Amino acid sequence: MQTAMNRRSWLRSSALLAGGLGISSTLPTNFAQASNQVAARLYAPYDDEAALLAKMPKLKARISSNENPFGPSKKAKEALMGEIDTSFRYGRESKTMFAELLAEHFELTEVEETRWGKRPTQIMLGAGSTELLLAASLAYGQKGGKILSADPTYMSLIRRAQSLGAEWETVPLTKDYVHDLDRLANSVSDDHSLVYICNPNNPTATVCDPDELRAFCKEVSKKKPVFVDEAYIDYTPDPKKYSMADLVAEGYNVIIARTFSKLHAFAGLRIGYTLAQPEAITTMSLYSNSAGNISSPSAAAAIASFQDTEYHAYAKEMNQKSRDFLVKTLADAGYEHIPSTTNFVLFPLRTNSEQFRQDMLKRGVSVRAWSFDNQEWCRVSIGTIQDMEYFAEAFNELA
Repeated sequence: MQTAMNRRSWLRSSALLAGGLGISSTLPTNFAQASNQVAARLYAPYDDEAALLAKMPKLKARISSNENPFGPSKKAKEALMGEIDTSFRYGRESKTMFAELLAEHFELTEVEETRWGKRPTQIMLGAGSTELLLAASLAYGQKGGKILSADPTYMSLIRRAQSLGAEWETVPLTKDYVHDLDRLANSVSDDHSLVYICNPNNPTATVCDPDELRAFCKEVSKKKPVFVDEAYIDYTPDPKKYSMADLVAEGYNVIIARTFSKLHAFAGLRIGYTLAQPEAITTMSLYSNSAGNISSPSAAAAIASFQDTEYHAYAKEMNQKSRDFLVKTLADAGYEHIPSTTNFVLFPLRTNSEQFRQDMLKRGVSVRAWSFDNQEWCRVSIGTIQDMEYFAEAFNELA
């Protein structure tokens, strides 16, 4: 009985509340339909849970988590499956190859000798960027740490640091909802342990001018470490230009966090990495299992995806088409939006954001709600054209 109840509790929290995602050889092409069908199969043995599920609105479009519905790439899938037969072994080789590939790409030359050979010391791998943000929050948020950032911004690192007793000091975004780099630079003090920049920013989807941000990082990193969260950098017009990764190779005290959960569509495969000076990597490694949390199939798939530039172009093109559809839907209804350089769009609402989110969910579309700057907002992740059509249908009923 206890086992059954535990299973029921797990199903309720994972399948019912999160939408229910599993693996099936007959999953439909629409992700939201797959979620509902898998949840229904999981709940089938229990009449009470089946009844609960029947009362839930069927999810047509899950466009609330900034996922990429157009991947992973074919080459990444082939590499993933090719590693399965040897996945009974610890995946040192594939993870080392991935770290070495990153070191070569970003021209990071610092290495150390280990019992398994040379290892890049300016790279830390992780199971998505969440693990890396956690490591940074622990490394810089303890013992009276004080984090400086824009507001609003992505809160994962900041919230965890606050849970450790760290203070959070904020600088408002500009009237165009971009980082106010001058005010941030002038706000840095001896009390700060870390300066956090999410670029492009979440939830606003805005990006800093690369020259201005590069000058900011060079100057501020002389005083305090600057953590640049580049989860969405691949969606910018020129990722190499907009990224601050080159500053690590130049020796600046800048920490770069990247994830494969966005453009590479690895949200469920969990791959991320941090670039920083060896001292920063050593400090953050105290609070992370690093590559130990990455499976060898995921690492092999990441190697293939990182080099698959053809897929990168395809995913960006598909993202642009769906984003254009979404923007037109908003414009046709008389709504403005913040110009986006990411795979999501933020726009102001004329009603309570939480109520709007719930009303959209009743119509089978999940979105995110925000409230800041005396304004209610909705954030919509870019999905397939079908996802955007479902959004448009539900949105037009409420607009």
